[in-house]
Amino acid sequence: MKYISTRGAAPALGFEDVLLTGLARDGGLYLPEQWPQLTRDEIAAFAGQPYEDVAVRIMKPYVGGEIPDADLATIVADAYATFNHRLVTPLVQVGPSDWILELFHGPTLAFKDVAMQVLSRLMDRALASRKRTATIVGATSGDTGGAAIEAFRGREAIDIFMLFPEGRVSDVQRRQMTTPSEANVHAIAVQGTFDDCQNIVKALFNDLPFRDRLGLAGVNSINWARLMAQIVYYFTSAVALGAPSRTVSFAVPTGNFGDVLAGYAAKRMGLPIDRLVIATNVNDILTRMLETGRYESREVAATFSPSMDIQISSNFERLLFELTGRNAERINGLMRDLAERGSFALTQGEHGQLKEGFDAERTDEAATLATIRTLEVATGYLADPHTAVAVSASGRVPRRLDVPMITLSTAHPAKFPDAIRRAVGRAPAEPASVARQRTLPERVTVLPGDAAAVARYVSTNARAGRV
Repeated sequence: MKYISTRGAAPALGFEDVLLTGLARDGGLYLPEQWPQLTRDEIAAFAGQPYEDVAVRIMKPYVGGEIPDADLATIVADAYATFNHRLVTPLVQVGPSDWILELFHGPTLAFKDVAMQVLSRLMDRALASRKRTATIVGATSGDTGGAAIEAFRGREAIDIFMLFPEGRVSDVQRRQMTTPSEANVHAIAVQGTFDDCQNIVKALFNDLPFRDRLGLAGVNSINWARLMAQIVYYFTSAVALGAPSRTVSFAVPTGNFGDVLAGYAAKRMGLPIDRLVIATNVNDILTRMLETGRYESREVAATFSPSMDIQISSNFERLLFELTGRNAERINGLMRDLAERGSFALTQGEHGQLKEGFDAERTDEAATLATIRTLEVATGYLADPHTAVAVSASGRVPRRLDVPMITLSTAHPAKFPDAIRRAVGRAPAEPASVARQRTLPERVTVLPGDAAAVARYVSTNARAGRV
């Protein structure tokens, strides 16, 4: 299996090189040269299988023979041994044809653990075999940072620098990044928005001498291995509800477009998915894109669902690459328009393709709280704000009643106690890990939203590249 860049100028790479590279050297994102295909019989055989076994089967073609099967199985088993539910990502029924897929049973109570626990072990193995060190620089709108730091804390060959927008993540999310005491962990509060953080990370990766000197590696969903691991739960949940004999749909709370893109990948692999619902909060660039065919960034608004407070959804570039027939020249033109004008427009054909497989709905703040309250009263299920955005969206799109709707629940409600308290009048029950972190001292560095300032800080504190 080889991987190619959406921008067309970077060399095609194998899996481990893509794993350690993250962002392509031409500024693009890597995608597999072709989508692996699973037959109906192969998909049906996943029924009743342990999550770990299905994960190995889904990931194996993407790894392309670079990791022995036994090593991959060990990595996956070790990763999911950190989860507190034996099913890893269990389904909960909340209506006659409505289900919630709980992705928050990992160590930081967010869906990012599903991929990050695998990613850290894959990177450890690759670095050890190459006798290399790496410097991870990432941006987070909330959950990625805590999951990445938890997965990489204390690892001898890796330093991790995680940027988050100051004052725009929940207290629980912040503490998950700022309370680890290991010397290889650096939490950076950027004076700006998530998009500012993301732009800084891209700037550092595009500074090739800096990137090479410090051995930069990415753990955001720009890293293909993150998405690869997320494909798995689309298959396990769909098969649990009758696939491939039965078609299913998914509603996905969406910010950076990685999680819903994993659903698109599952569909390309052969999973019978009817609709993929892109659920956004008031930061609705993707909803507007589906409605108008125009991608236009606006000012980011702070919401009860901060992990979705994004205007530039990086992974959308991967879908654009598919919509344009993998036309790198077209992608470069669209990305230039975005950088220079803050917007770009799809052709009628591209827009039509987008609407063939996706729906999109926005949910405002009042509707988010109302959904949390209504769902809890009707079913006893307490959803976090991101999940509520997707539940709300799933109820407003046209759908077939004989097709189950699976809403991805991306975080435990305890990560957002203020929103839950406003919705239902009480705070959610608090897991022991959350209570413990409140008693620990925090370590955080506040920096301006400036790539040069962040680069100086990383250079000073990273072990890689020191003379």
